[in-house]
Parts: sequence; structure tokens; C-alpha cells
Amino acid sequence: MTAEPLKILTGINRTAAPSSGSMVLVNDLYGAMPEAHTTFLGRAPVDQAWKAAFDQLITLSTTKRPLGPDFDPYIDELTREAGALIDQLQPSVIHAQYLGFALSLAFARTARNIPMVAIAHGPDVMIAERSTSEREVLNEVAAASTAIVVPTSALADRMDRITGRRFTDRVTVIPWGIPLADTWAPDRRPARTGPLSLVHAGRLDDNKSTITAVEALALTDQPHHLTVIGEGVLRKHLEQRSIELGIRERLHFVPFLPRTELWRRLPVFDAFVFTTRGLEAFGLVLVEAQAHGLPVVYSDLPSAREILGSSGVPYTPGDPRSLAMVLDEMGRDFRGRTALHQSALDNARRYDIATTARRLHELTLRVTA
Repeated sequence: MTAEPLKILTGINRTAAPSSGSMVLVNDLYGAMPEAHTTFLGRAPVDQAWKAAFDQLITLSTTKRPLGPDFDPYIDELTREAGALIDQLQPSVIHAQYLGFALSLAFARTARNIPMVAIAHGPDVMIAERSTSEREVLNEVAAASTAIVVPTSALADRMDRITGRRFTDRVTVIPWGIPLADTWAPDRRPARTGPLSLVHAGRLDDNKSTITAVEALALTDQPHHLTVIGEGVLRKHLEQRSIELGIRERLHFVPFLPRTELWRRLPVFDAFVFTTRGLEAFGLVLVEAQAHGLPVVYSDLPSAREILGSSGVPYTPGDPRSLAMVLDEMGRDFRGRTALHQSALDNARRYDIATTARRLHELTLRVTA
């Protein structure tokens, strides 16, 4: 007799579309897990192409309300909706994305005897570190979970501190990945020294610290050019700052690009600049850049160091002068860039989404045994 497939219930309380790194990740992840039957809970509108990775996608009807006087009634309503869906679907396991966020809390309060695997993404941990209410929610979800998945040991340590080290034995590190089969890196060798064509991609907010790259550009000895891909609240400030520094002609802003288009453009640049200065759970864009052959200059954060090791070039987080020195050295050392091109490709091969999916599937089978 053929065993019944693993029935996974999961979801993220956002528009069901590739609107963030986490949404892209879960689509890749469950698409690479065909041996399981996955139901995803999201919000309308639904991107029809994006939802193809799931066997079923259900849109939540409870109206979202932020923290405040309406939050508790909202959680109660969302919990009732999640509970009704659990009763209807009878999943063999729940994957709670984002510890400390509303949908995971609803899952935790309705899972009953269904095992739950909580999956940390980074923003949940970062918010819990500075918010008492979010920390309480994160701890409640952790307590209700049979296992907790984090993408790096650096994030595991921060999670451990937030939860008072009560759930250390439940934590498993499973690095994220990307569909490496869809990437393409030209077999090119740097042919010159001199100014670099640099690229940075991500949200334009304070934590991503794109301003570090902009201000570094004004401190370099060579007139490097930087293309910034993404949207965010600091876009206008970055443009204004580049004008003040007299480098506006060396800076090019491109709106958010779908991943297919971003990946098509990456190989034309000389190097990728990663500028996050606070918590970064994993940094998928680091692997994306390396998989396309780009040397990576990165803010020396524990998670980035764990992912890249010696395959990237670190600089002091939030320090434009440190970054400027690294960029100028890279511009002068084309042999070093050749070596980084190869080490980037070698390192990226460690982060295939198929490996992530296999390890998560194996963990899920263990907790449901």
C-alpha cells in the first residue's frame, strides 16, 4: 500500500505574490518538495503564476489589524479562521512561518495534537528583540512548536537569547537556498584594473543601509559606478545625498525588479555590494549574486560571514570609509577579482533550494513519526 503523502499546512499573512524575499523563498521551497501536499494560506490578490508551487492556496478573510487596541480581537478572529481550516484540512503537520507574527500565533493556539514546525525568517526575531509584546508572542509560538528552523547559527543564537535558552534542543539550522539550475554565470575574467561597475539590490530602508554604499562612493580614489535596484522609504534621501556629495552621475537607481529580470542583469556587473548593518537572517541576495559569478563585498555581520566565509570580501558594517578602501583595492586587483569570481560560484553551489527542501522534508517526517 502506498503511504499517504505528508500534508503540510503553512502560510504567510501577506499578499500571495513574490512581494518579498520570504515569499519568493517559500514558493521555491515548497515547489521543490513535490512529495508533500502543501496548502498555503495567504492574502488576496493572488499571483496565479506564483501559487503554482502549492497544491492548494486559500486566501484568508480576516481583516488584518496592526498592534494596538484592535490587535487582540483580530488575533481571536484569525485564530477561529485558522482553527476552522485545520479542522477541515486535517494536516499532518503545520509549518508556522515567522515566529511571533499573527498567523503563527493563530496556528499555535489551534494546532492541538498536530505537530508544528516553526520557521524563523529574521524580521520576527529582530522585532521581538525590541518589542515586549512581540517577544511574548514569539515565545508562545516557540513553546507550541515541536521543532524550530533557522537559516544560520547566528540567528539561532539570537533566537536562543530571546527565548531564555528554553528551546535550544528544538532548534535546527537549515540554510536557505535558491534554484541554482535557473542561474547563469558567464565564464568571464576581469580584463582590466580601474573603476568598477557595482550593483546593490534590496529594500531601501535604514537596516539595509544603502547610504553606506552611496557615501563610500564619494570617498573612493577611483570613480566607481553604483546601480541601486529596489524601492523603499529612503529612495529620495539617497538621491538627495548623492547630489550633496557630487556623485549623482555615478549613481543609477532602478525600481524593484522581478527575480527573473534581476538575475538576467546581474552578470553584467563587476561586483555586488551588500550593506545591511543590523540583523540579517540569511541574505539570499548574497547567494544570488555569487551564483551569477559576482564577487561580493559584504558588511561583516555574523550571518553574512557564516554564509560567505572567505568567498567574499568583508568591510566594517555601516562604515563608508572601510567600504571605499575595499572597493578601491578590488578595482586595482583584477587577479583577485578572478579568484573571487570562481570562489563565488563554488560557494553558491552549497545553497541549492533542493537541498533546503530535502532537509526540511526530512525534519518534518521526523516530527510527525
